[in-house]
Amino acid sequence: MGMSRSGDVNTPTQEFPEYPDGSPEQAGPVEPATPPAESGGRRRGLLGLAAIVGLVAVVLLSTQAVGLLPNWRNPFAQQETDRTQPPVLQSIQDLSRFVAAEGNYQVVVDLEQDRRYVPDFLLNERTLFVGVGTVEAYVDFGQIGEEAISTSEDGFSAQIELPAPQLTDADLDLDNSYVFAEERGLLNRLGEVFGGDPNRRQQVYQLAEDRITAAARESGIAGRAEENTRKMLTGLLRSLGYEEISVTFVAP
Repeated sequence: MGMSRSGDVNTPTQEFPEYPDGSPEQAGPVEPATPPAESGGRRRGLLGLAAIVGLVAVVLLSTQAVGLLPNWRNPFAQQETDRTQPPVLQSIQDLSRFVAAEGNYQVVVDLEQDRRYVPDFLLNERTLFVGVGTVEAYVDFGQIGEEAISTSEDGFSAQIELPAPQLTDADLDLDNSYVFAEERGLLNRLGEVFGGDPNRRQQVYQLAEDRITAAARESGIAGRAEENTRKMLTGLLRSLGYEEISVTFVAP
């Protein structure tokens, strides 16, 4: 068997290479560890950078407080856009009412809508609503004719006949009215996700107005309106020289 030529890649190795066995004499060079001074320098650099960022933030906030910079706004903040159309005048009505009394009322509406044989946790709507509203009692002077006013020949007495006071419908004050409690079943809540009933609150408002109007008719506010109207006309006619004044009210 002939020997390979010098430099041939197939030339056998004459000796195995030596590997370090872990002894200090045979171990290779070891990379030096990071000096403690360099690690401390990094920490001081980071602290310095944080201090600079904090100082910049304080300066920016101070300039914003004094109005040198515009206010920062949250780009994800909720925005409100009013696209309401301008009001359109429908009509004008001349009124000749003398509002003689006004009543302020409060009612608690407890409205529940459910189905028989269906559990409440599935299908049920109950609303407790505190409604605050006013009712006015007025006398319509526009219905007074010439024959409704008569005076004596000597000019010392006057008789006036007026229509009886009327009551307006209740005017619900939504700023002071509120929903105290509300319960809805599972199917009712699911229906709200797909639109719900937009007239549900309107039904509660209408019921509150009806109850307040009915309460006003039984509260004697019409009698108070008659008394106040009589006092007003008596003082006016006495300033004109009449001494005996009679004011009566008749049903319209």
